[in-house]
Amino acid sequence: MSGGQGAMRLAVSLDYARDPLPQIAVLGDLEDAGVDLVLIPEVYGLDAATIAGFAAARTRTARIGFGVLPVHTRTPALIAQTAAGLDALSGGRAVLGLGTSGPGVITGFHGVPFRRPLARVRQVVETCRAMWRREPPPGSSLRPLLGPPRERIPIHLASLRPGGVALAAEIAEGWYPLFLAPDRVEAVWGDALRAGAALRDPALPPLEIVASMHVWVGAGGDREAATAAARADIALYVGGMGPRGGNYYNELAGAFGWPDAAAEIQDHFLAGRRAEAAAAIPPDMLDGLSLIGDAGEVRAGLATLRAAGVGTLVVRGPAARDPKAIANLRYLLDS
Repeated sequence: MSGGQGAMRLAVSLDYARDPLPQIAVLGDLEDAGVDLVLIPEVYGLDAATIAGFAAARTRTARIGFGVLPVHTRTPALIAQTAAGLDALSGGRAVLGLGTSGPGVITGFHGVPFRRPLARVRQVVETCRAMWRREPPPGSSLRPLLGPPRERIPIHLASLRPGGVALAAEIAEGWYPLFLAPDRVEAVWGDALRAGAALRDPALPPLEIVASMHVWVGAGGDREAATAAARADIALYVGGMGPRGGNYYNELAGAFGWPDAAAEIQDHFLAGRRAEAAAAIPPDMLDGLSLIGDAGEVRAGLATLRAAGVGTLVVRGPAARDPKAIANLRYLLDS
């Protein structure tokens, strides 16, 4: 893993439930303020490839990544082509984020069987790297007509389960955990990270952790708004991302050390009491899963993230749309 060597990089992720145009309009100001990576999500709204191409045209220096493309909804060769096209049009700024998603999206929305997800991830990665070298995809005799500017576009794998985390540590340039408590990384994922690293190709760079977290530096009403957004988001994932007994975010919150709070949040959320679910998040859970406070508190939190091996921080919440907030955060990272 990368271990906090050098300056931590900043990223933002577009909100898949909001109009992308006003979000893209501010990307130039965000990259001037210090954003290095823009992630384009894909769930069951607009497709990520179209938006990523438009974002690349409206930025100059920030990397443009998929955060993430589901591996079942496109052929492996098409995923390779899409990443190559983005890399070509952006001047070598593409990052290919991949994830398995889940049966609800893959089968329930796309109508595609959700089968052998980790094997599918490995197949996609192998196909992409072959095609980017201008080699035929596995099982084919046709060479790609064109290749990207780089033979090796960085691949980030989004996963929280041990098998997927181990696979990221084995084959990917980056690991993207959407839900992370930095002081629990070793306890929850340490074995998986070591198992994958033992099989890692020495030619790969150290694994970069790309962690996602609600962040705000400041006080007053803006801090209250940022805290409310963080509470609502944590409640959504812990309480509502799956049925009772089938929500891995809820299980993970328990593994992080908050099993009773996770159960209460889920009880409220599944009963339709979203405000009560957000209010049930205890202060230590909020502090562990977000980074909101004054400059000293945020600086200490950033040090904890570095110690956990985080190389890129994906800023969520109101700060992700506020160039001044990003500049404040960049200052803390550099000072």
